[in-house]
Amino acid sequence: MAKENKLHIGIYGRRNVGKSSLINFLTGQQVAIVSEQKGTTTDPVKRSFEILGIGPVIFIDTAGIDDESELGQARIVKTNDTINTIDFAIIVTDDIDLGHYENDLISALKKVDVSFILVYNKSDLYPANAKDKINQPLPHIFISTKNEQDRDILIGFIKKQLPQQNTLTLLGDLLKQGDIVLLITPIDNEAPQGRLILPQVTAIRDILDNNAVAIVLKENEVSRFLEASRIKPALAVTDSQIFKQANELIPKDISLTSFSILMARMKGNFETYLQGVHKISELKDGDRVLMLENCSHQSSCDDIGREKIPAWIRKFTGKQLEFDMVQGLDMLTRPVTDYALAIQCGGCMVTHRQLLNRLKPVIGAGVLVTNYGMAIAYTQGIFKRATELFVK
Repeated sequence: MAKENKLHIGIYGRRNVGKSSLINFLTGQQVAIVSEQKGTTTDPVKRSFEILGIGPVIFIDTAGIDDESELGQARIVKTNDTINTIDFAIIVTDDIDLGHYENDLISALKKVDVSFILVYNKSDLYPANAKDKINQPLPHIFISTKNEQDRDILIGFIKKQLPQQNTLTLLGDLLKQGDIVLLITPIDNEAPQGRLILPQVTAIRDILDNNAVAIVLKENEVSRFLEASRIKPALAVTDSQIFKQANELIPKDISLTSFSILMARMKGNFETYLQGVHKISELKDGDRVLMLENCSHQSSCDDIGREKIPAWIRKFTGKQLEFDMVQGLDMLTRPVTDYALAIQCGGCMVTHRQLLNRLKPVIGAGVLVTNYGMAIAYTQGIFKRATELFVK
């Protein structure tokens, strides 16, 4: 999995309360710079680590929330921006009494439904009766990064407070033991040099995990393979951009879908995408369509989001349409209400929460949303076949 699919844990607090020390403490490594000087951590910094019993995580070390300098305010904006990208938060303090900095942060976390804990750090410096003075209904724990025994206690506490993760696999629930899955993977000028893209790798692993068989081949080998082997796959999965070709190659009695549609189902908003795709037929001259792509890469003349999908939609509708591309988690450059439709990529490079938060203001504004793979299938006339696996 890409690192963005790991559990993201944000570390927040005032300057010099021990945020970076806490990351080093949790990982048992010197992965974050620690200094007595305030403001050592300037921009949010990601640290990868695997915690036994939790799995792979990304710790996000953030700047202090109490830096009131002009530069500090810019850093705080970046710190606050991370709230929409995390799955869980740790608020670090070295004071029994919380101030408005911590309370404002707690309000911001609650607003986007992010679970969090309070870590009262430097417990070795508190008065003996400090814990008795805490009247705190929020989940909290006292620890000292100087006490090695506190590491396991803190990790155990974090485990208890973590939100339940999305456990839906890419296609494992569609398979039974021994099923054969055909993965059609074009190698064109958009394919990464020397490797497969994440949804393809994830599909292979998911198939193996479910004791099924993965057969990976290029589109120009499909007919030859099916004829020579006489194998009838239980399912065929294709790259969305060759949906029309795959539809012709794969016999109609074999289920067919795409990597993008499978990713959309795993990441959420699937029903929203299914409904939103029909807006394509209702687009009018002058309508503007928002293309949301979460990965960043050098564009080419055959770029799927910038060139191919817009061309297919213009041809399908016969309308004069405008398309805007926004990459990564960048902010929109114009009001979301300017758009008649938004089309989201598979979202393989972001977490479930990041994708939901990305689409929340779009959906909240009443703009219909669909997915790259569904939009392609719809314009190619094979939407029903591409989604019938998932529609009851």
